Amino acid sequence: MKIRLLGKTPDELKEIVADAGLPGYAAGQIARWMYVNRVRSIDEMTNISKAGRERLSEKYEVGVTGYAGLQASSDGTKKYLFPVGSGAVEAVMIPDGDRSTLCVSSQSGCRMGCRFCMTGRQGFHGQLAADVILSQFIAVDEADRLTNAVFMGMGEPLDNYDNVMRAIEVLTSDWGFGWSPKRITVSTIGVLPALKRYLDESRCHLAVSLHNPFPEERLSVMPAEKAFHEEDIVRLIRQYDFSGQRRVSFEYTMFSGFNDSIRHADALSRMLRGLECRVNLIRFHEIPDFPYGCPPDAVIRRFQERLNANGILATVRASRGEDIMAACGMLAGKFKEDR
Repeated sequence: MKIRLLGKTPDELKEIVADAGLPGYAAGQIARWMYVNRVRSIDEMTNISKAGRERLSEKYEVGVTGYAGLQASSDGTKKYLFPVGSGAVEAVMIPDGDRSTLCVSSQSGCRMGCRFCMTGRQGFHGQLAADVILSQFIAVDEADRLTNAVFMGMGEPLDNYDNVMRAIEVLTSDWGFGWSPKRITVSTIGVLPALKRYLDESRCHLAVSLHNPFPEERLSVMPAEKAFHEEDIVRLIRQYDFSGQRRVSFEYTMFSGFNDSIRHADALSRMLRGLECRVNLIRFHEIPDFPYGCPPDAVIRRFQERLNANGILATVRASRGEDIMAACGMLAGKFKEDR
């Protein structure tokens, strides 16, 4: 099996070109071909000699994973299926005016076990390497028009820290995609101490899946609360400055009769008071064998208004791609690769 070049840094590429008998500057050429021109084969790197390309191709390949399936929603959202082993992961492209946001997967399945999430129900099947994560950016039809990325697809990004951060390094480096860190948001249930590393080592935005301000209630739907207490998560976040370009938001999926009362709104307000943040209220997309449904819009609006009255900025997120199972919590990756 050939070694994939996608995801390599220029320093790593220097060792590879030396191994292939190429001059050191070829490392920069390869990086530009992969991350700026987005080529999928070594043969397309035409400013490298034919003999050099042939030597490279003996052991290496670019390694872009193309998508194996595509579904389009009536609202313009697209869900892409990428083969991984005997299964697949999903990435979602969300258009919104002049913005095109890619919702990226970081794991095959997930081991956090959130009861309201289809991905969490399928269990954990493996980490996605940086090249597979980056392939989601390169292989989608809208690759040249992407403006933003959210690591909110399948998996817990901070449970695959090294590969996610390697992908972000490629996305934000001058020798890579050249994106500003403020175009990227990483979503997490709050995996400590990886969260601290992320806050120390990255300038990208943060989104924390909270869903309930009472620890014992959060534990009943999010088993990870046992290891990563929400109070510790918020306490850590308070140590960092979010008054500038980096933002923190808290994701709060609304479940009827579970977390949608004024009591919950007031407790959430106390938990976040004084923190420069936003709360995103998310309409729950019902899944089988889960006891709660989505509250009426009037209840969601009342909850939002209570938070705003308490000094907490709250917005209601628009639902996108529900008709193709591409909305929050609905990615399941049931595809089996056709042998």
